[in-house]
Amino acid sequence: MRAWRALRRAAASSSSSSSSSSFPADGKPRRRAWETSLSPLERIRRLLPPEEAAAVARGAAAAVPEPPQARPEKEEEEVAMVAPRQALAGAAGPRSGPFRAGELALAEMPRKNNWTLKVLCRLAAEAVLSSPGGLLPHRDIIGQLPGQVLRTSAGKRLLLRRPSLDEYVLLMPRGATIAYPKDISALLMMMDLHPGDTVLETGSGSGAMSLFLSRAVGPKGRVLSYEIREDHHNLAKKNYRHWRSAWGIGHTDEWPDNVEFILKDISAAAAELKSVTLDAVVLDMLDPQCALPVVHPSLKQGGVCAVYLANITQVIDLLDRIRSCKLPFLCERIIEVTHRSWSVLPAKRKHNKSSQVVGTQENIEEPPQNEYEEIHIQDEAVLKESEYNESLSAAAETNHSVPYIARPSHWQEAHSAFLTKLRKFQPLLS
Repeated sequence: MRAWRALRRAAASSSSSSSSSSFPADGKPRRRAWETSLSPLERIRRLLPPEEAAAVARGAAAAVPEPPQARPEKEEEEVAMVAPRQALAGAAGPRSGPFRAGELALAEMPRKNNWTLKVLCRLAAEAVLSSPGGLLPHRDIIGQLPGQVLRTSAGKRLLLRRPSLDEYVLLMPRGATIAYPKDISALLMMMDLHPGDTVLETGSGSGAMSLFLSRAVGPKGRVLSYEIREDHHNLAKKNYRHWRSAWGIGHTDEWPDNVEFILKDISAAAAELKSVTLDAVVLDMLDPQCALPVVHPSLKQGGVCAVYLANITQVIDLLDRIRSCKLPFLCERIIEVTHRSWSVLPAKRKHNKSSQVVGTQENIEEPPQNEYEEIHIQDEAVLKESEYNESLSAAAETNHSVPYIARPSHWQEAHSAFLTKLRKFQPLLS
């Protein structure tokens, strides 16, 4: 029995020694040789002679690609800062440069009743901008970036910027009444113009419609503008040339030279138009019904002829002529474009003082007791309401909130024209 107990104590001591050897001081079990995992290449290498195993190891090391070298932090920061600048430069496009001599500048000066005075000028080194607010030499404008505010000789502020096309059309010299931008935009939508189209215009006028058509058809398009009056013809060419030259100075790209101004009556141009296929036609003349028999053979099937007329009686005469002459045109729309301007301004605060009516002794009657109590209650209610309004106004002043007044402007744009959309169709053969 004693021998059996001694054998058990010896087995226990051997197991404790083996467990202490398998778990070192750091507490992590040691991995035995047969527990280590080898890669397939390592297993093959162990089976080969030492010389061949060394060659295999060198080939495996050469096959492993080198890790890419990390860029310095400064270089990465510079790239991160340059990329947004390049994106902004590309987005800013051609209008990012300062004013230069020869281009157009638009000066804005605020006036009374929320009205703004706009003055258009062509910059020259020795010229002076004259406005009701004083004088401003052009040399002070040249070299400045658009959107800056400069002061005149009288101390008034002028906002300088480049004009848009619709602003140039409204401020350029006029001979005939122009087609207003609000009507031109509707006409362009009616005709559904695309870059590369060929458009016929009758009635060049002052060149407003020609400029918008030139931009709509692009460099690959073509605009034929007929005018019967020589003074209007020359003025339209002059306004178009001035806009193109100013655009070329202030922008990197050039305005397309795609308008051909022709001094001729459209009713006598049937022979010239036989070889031309028109994508759209716009008529801005007194008697457009005289031009329809000439232009409709050159207009493509399904093409649109937009007519700009001043009064509704002209529209009636046009439709009657189409019906009587049996012209292949279908009237799709007759519209009048109206804009309603609104004025949204902060409300002007006034000191609301309760007005006191002072009467003579003869007019003062002592009210009965019950009426006096009612008046006293009303006075208390008015007092509480005034205190509440004062607290609201004080809170508004603390939070910098100002009440606004929104109403239609006193000055509204008047009627300009009726726009008629005619579409050419193929009549059925009887």
